[in-house]
Formats: sequence, structure tokens, C-alpha cells
Amino acid sequence: MVRVGFGFDVHRLVEGRELWLGGVLIPHTVGALGHSDADVLLHALCDALLGAAALGDIGQHFPDTDMRWKGADSKVLLREVVRIIGEHGWKVGNVDCTLILERPKIMPHVSAMRAVLAPLLGVDQDAVSIKATTNEKMGFVGREEGVAAHAVALITRA
Repeated sequence: MVRVGFGFDVHRLVEGRELWLGGVLIPHTVGALGHSDADVLLHALCDALLGAAALGDIGQHFPDTDMRWKGADSKVLLREVVRIIGEHGWKVGNVDCTLILERPKIMPHVSAMRAVLAPLLGVDQDAVSIKATTNEKMGFVGREEGVAAHAVALITRA
């Protein structure tokens, strides 16, 4: 049995914050604002996995009203989501993620992101796809006010 889930996340970009994407610290002049480290790619991925297993969303499991998650490393959240879906008899098959931002260029960091995510997901690196695109200077992403991510995850019965 297989299931597919979809996730989306967005965060504002502000000065004075680090930019974490795909579990990797990306050098940049601004970072994502959020309760945790605001890693939009990992948050979208968490939602995709939880959605595929019909187990709610990241906000239900890690609410921004809970101080335990203040400043949390999103890799910890992803590891916990993989554990949760595992408790319900699911394992990750593969994931496909797209980051949407104008700058910085993401391709130089993709191999590092894949190397970080694969062991967290319990899959080989060739089961982790990460792509990036711009928003063609349109909207909040185009004005470099924010960053967005989409993720699709396939899970299978463990």
C-alpha cells in the first residue's frame, strides 16, 4: 500500500536571522522568521509526510504556542515526524521538494541538503529530490520578502 502527501510552507525573510534550508545553513544577508529555525523546506516536508499518513499537520504536532519548539532545529521535527508515521506503520519511499526564492542560488547546496535529509528520512540519497526556482520577481517571493517550499512525499507500509 502506498500513499502520497503534499506540503507547503512559507516564511518571511528578515535581517538578523539565519537562513536554514533543507537542514543546511545557507550564507545570505537575511533569514527566515519563525518560531523554530523556520526551515521552509523541512516544514513542507513534515506536512507532506503527515498528510500522506493522514496524521494532521506540523502545527498540530509542534504548535508555535509551545515553548519547547522555540528556536527548534527543524531536523529534530522531521526526525520526529518520521518516527510518528513509523508508529502508524509507514515508512518513507521518496520525496520531491521545490524551494521558491529569488536569492541566493540553491543548486550549490542541493547535494549537502540531500546528504542531510536522506538519513533523517531513512532512505538513500537518490530518493530525495530537491529543486529550486524563482518567482520571476512577482509577489512577496519576487520582492525577496519571503521564501516558500512545496514538497511531495510517497510513503509505503513498513
